[in-house]
Amino acid sequence: MKLIAAFLSLVRWQNLAFIVITQVLFYYSLVQQRYSKSIYFNFDKNHFILLIIASVLIAAAGYIINDYFDLNIDQVNKPDRTVIDKSIKRRWAIVQHILFSLAGIGISVYIDLTTSIFWLGISNLACVMLLFGYSITLKKKLLIGNILISALTAWVIIVAFLCYYRTIYCANCDPAYYDVYVHRFIRISVLYAGFAFIISLIREVVKDLEDMHGDARYGCKTMPIVWGIPASKIFVAVWLIVLISVICVVQVYVLQFGWWWSAVYSIALIIVPLIWIIFKLRAAQTPADYHRLSSVIKYVMFAGILSMLVFRIYT
Repeated sequence: MKLIAAFLSLVRWQNLAFIVITQVLFYYSLVQQRYSKSIYFNFDKNHFILLIIASVLIAAAGYIINDYFDLNIDQVNKPDRTVIDKSIKRRWAIVQHILFSLAGIGISVYIDLTTSIFWLGISNLACVMLLFGYSITLKKKLLIGNILISALTAWVIIVAFLCYYRTIYCANCDPAYYDVYVHRFIRISVLYAGFAFIISLIREVVKDLEDMHGDARYGCKTMPIVWGIPASKIFVAVWLIVLISVICVVQVYVLQFGWWWSAVYSIALIIVPLIWIIFKLRAAQTPADYHRLSSVIKYVMFAGILSMLVFRIYT
């Protein structure tokens, strides 16, 4: 039982569950209901389930290899939460990384061969290589690692969008409605991918603030180490203000259509917590303070993704 718990901790099962929820909500809110309006996709549910499995396997492999190469740093920053060399041997961690990576790529190639998708295998191979590069060296570079992880977070939404966008077609539907739907599908997907990228970038920098001590000991060039804590806080605050502003603009726009519940949800569960983060960020000093902020940011990310259900309700 302890070994199972250690494995689940190693692969960050909560984050893997978040990937599943994100892609399922994308399908349920933006894709499924369109079948009743004569808009179809040459990408069936079975292939979508395989896409989710591939995404989870590749993400799990990324978490494993990251912990493998971060063992020394983690023993300084979070000694009580390390798994490798305590519960799982290093060689088994590498084996698990390889198996999960190969399985994720293999499933992606199968999807390519059995659908009109032709780029998923090479794309997910690139994800595996980027995660490996991140674990070895890129995470120690100023901003590069942060941007990479943020982009891969957004990829969870983008890959689902591309699979459906590339296979959409109209079967005796109203052409005007079809055009409106396609453009709306693009806008909403870009909106959520952008949200995922920005909120992930914010959280990555806050995590760097939390892990400064161990990162500095092992030569990492993260933003707090290179630019200093005040500049890093300003960077985070600016992006928080950008995110709040964009969400406010979106809510003002949807209120024209009577989407009151969307506005209430966004204000209460996304905008207010983001404002709270800005105020608490200024006073944060200790790793515990930054860890608390990181946890709240993760909650905001989850609340933001759950807001996809609004499109299920109103469209």
